[in-house]
Formats: sequence, structure tokens, C-alpha cells
Amino acid sequence: MVDLIHDPGRYVPLARVVTERGDEFLMPAAEGMYIGQIIEIGPNAKPEPGNILPLGQVPEGSAVYNIELIPGDGGKLARQAGSYAIVLGKSGDRVRVKLPSGKEKDVPAASRATIGIPAGAGRVEKPLVKAGNAYHKWKVKARKWPRVRGVAMNAASHPFGGGSHQRKSHPSTVARETPPGRKVGHIAARRTGRRKR
Repeated sequence: MVDLIHDPGRYVPLARVVTERGDEFLMPAAEGMYIGQIIEIGPNAKPEPGNILPLGQVPEGSAVYNIELIPGDGGKLARQAGSYAIVLGKSGDRVRVKLPSGKEKDVPAASRATIGIPAGAGRVEKPLVKAGNAYHKWKVKARKWPRVRGVAMNAASHPFGGGSHQRKSHPSTVARETPPGRKVGHIAARRTGRRKR
């Protein structure tokens, strides 16, 4: 690995890796990676942080990230800072992993994954403090921000708008077949309010 790069679109830093043949690629950095570290890639690589192995060669119970769904796709699962998956078991040409969401998924044994935990965990624990920080956070993530509440709008701008006070003044549940423009609020809600014990 020759460099660690900050990517403004994500919290995990990127590691720039140059292979022996001179090919260069970027990958999410693992906790503990350092400039000058030798990254091993392939079935004979040691299961140490930063190394890339096929899931079939990873010991059970290991923390992995940047997991390929299809061998060769470059890595799709568990890529955000601090989010890792755990290898639970192997059966034939499939490996079962427990994803950060808690869901268990069977992945081909030939799919590669990086050993370790993605660096940059704990970033969300620091408060944003001011609106400018939130602006830059969401600007790179293609999410609409700031988001104006419907009840704060004029009656012409939103079904919840208007009135002397900020309230919906009518049920906010709407049917699935409701026409566009009215289809706001709880769409085809199975239930609303606090769940009864």
C-alpha cells in the first residue's frame, strides 16, 4: 500500500494499492493499515487485516468487509466505516456470513473479501454542531437537504400546508391508489400510533 486517501463522499479512508505488475487500485482501508504495508491477495494470503482472500479460505469467526456478491464484482457488502461481516460457516461452494444488519447471507466461496474492520468507525458519534457541516455531509451523498416539513408550507404547496397552526388537521394515512399530489404521509399504512402490548 502506497497511500491513504480521504474521500469526501464517505467516512472510510481509501488505501491506494500498487501491485507487483504495476497495476493500481483503491480499496476501503482496514483499521491498522499503514503506508508501506504489503497487501497479500489470493487464496494463499494470510488472514490478516488488509489482506484479500476468497471467502472459502477465511477462517470461521473472522471479521471481513468489502465482500463480493459475485466473484470478480469488486466488493459490494459491508463497506462503510466500522461495518463488518462475520464468517459463520461453510458448506460446499457457499459461505454463510452475518452482515452488519444482522441478516445472514450465503455467498459463493470464490467471492473475495478483505480481512478486518473498515477504518473510520465512530465518525457518527461526533455531533455536526452547525448546519454547514450537515450541508457538506449530505451534498456528497445525493440526498435532499434541508428538508422542509409539509405543515410549514402554504396550502398550495403541500396537502399538510396552510392553517393558523402547524398541524395536519386530518388523517395522514392515504390509500395505495391515491393520486399524485395527495399521496403524502403514511402510504397504505398497516397500522399507526404506538404499538399495543
